[in-house]
Amino acid sequence: MHHTVEEVQLKNGARGLLIDVPEATVMSMQFHFRAGNRFAKNIEIEQVAHIMEHMAFGANTRFKTEHDFEAEFTKNGADHNAYTSDFSMVYEADCADFEWDRILELQKLSICQPKFNEAELAAEKGNVRAELTNYLNDHHRILWPRIQQLLGEDVLTFRQSLATISNVTIRDIREHHKRTHTTRNMRFVIAGKMYGRRATILRELESFELPEGEHFEVPKDDLHSAGPALVRRKDASNLTFGWSLTVPYTLSDEDLDALHYLNHILTGTMHSRIFGRARSKGLAYHVGAYAGVRPFDSSWDLTGQVNHETAGELFTLMRDEIRQVLDGKVTEAELEAAKSYALGRHQMGAQTVAQISGFYTSKYFTDGSIRSYDDVPNRIKKVTRTRMVNVAQQFIDVNAWVLAGVSSGEKQELIEYNETLHELFEG
Repeated sequence: MHHTVEEVQLKNGARGLLIDVPEATVMSMQFHFRAGNRFAKNIEIEQVAHIMEHMAFGANTRFKTEHDFEAEFTKNGADHNAYTSDFSMVYEADCADFEWDRILELQKLSICQPKFNEAELAAEKGNVRAELTNYLNDHHRILWPRIQQLLGEDVLTFRQSLATISNVTIRDIREHHKRTHTTRNMRFVIAGKMYGRRATILRELESFELPEGEHFEVPKDDLHSAGPALVRRKDASNLTFGWSLTVPYTLSDEDLDALHYLNHILTGTMHSRIFGRARSKGLAYHVGAYAGVRPFDSSWDLTGQVNHETAGELFTLMRDEIRQVLDGKVTEAELEAAKSYALGRHQMGAQTVAQISGFYTSKYFTDGSIRSYDDVPNRIKKVTRTRMVNVAQQFIDVNAWVLAGVSSGEKQELIEYNETLHELFEG
């Protein structure tokens, strides 16, 4: 869908994007605050942000209960949600075009004028406790906070987070909201028809009844190698593993593109170098590779599940294929196939307003930069085999990584796989 993007900075200090999609029949809204778990007042109440997010659509100055607010919000089919991460708290809504102004007003109400009360606090403590307990049954979920800790990130595991829930009080909830929900700490992306509405939207955004505050800085961690580490679970019938590599800087857009396409070559299809070959040999049902950036660092992660009897062969395959990349043995045919796939996915990625909004939100909420949708085909063309090799080599040269797993087995098994991967760093 054709669209144009405009960044606006409001008088109250908030900043955001207005995305005009002339053909849209829906409006999509996201409001972002740096208000996640890492911004809790202290570690003993780490889950204050998560609990507050759960209470976001509860009682407010117009509605006495969450039930009343929900009934009003969704009566014409609108959806809303909120989520909390280490750094972020995001409120999102999608609605039919004819009621965009009503939904924007209700979003403003829930963000600016919540009435936190003891009854909803007790209920949401129970819901958050149930949510985190559910995560303890998901081996991938429990793996990654442990990897973050080993690398040096100041985070808690889900079990540690559970222990902080009972410490959170209504006073803590109100303090967290007041300190973090400020106009300077707010970023937004609103996508849909803008013709004849821009001035009204801006007036609504300017009228958010929040203190001015400040835009928080993302905490910087001192990342380093560690491990290997085993999270032992008696119920684990196989090995769930994560191999995370990091560099202490944000990759350039060009390097990040190259890493994404390298990941596609390694694990993106049933004929990929690691995942595809693992499947053809019956070694593992799935292996994935991912890349990400934050304001101070970047990560390259490989993860999957594997049976114990085939794990050794899988890690040898991973080592050998990464070594092939480091030796420059990426073919032009592989690169062109990855580019073709990326171009197709890009063209398929703007079929809905939500997809268009999603293209911009992650990068904008992370560092305030605005990706160019129209420039993506040119960026795809510019990726070279040399850049792929160079970005992979950067992670090897920094040598800050960890291998961890969830298993009912012994740690010695993971130590052996760690030694296999460590051979990549010895040259």
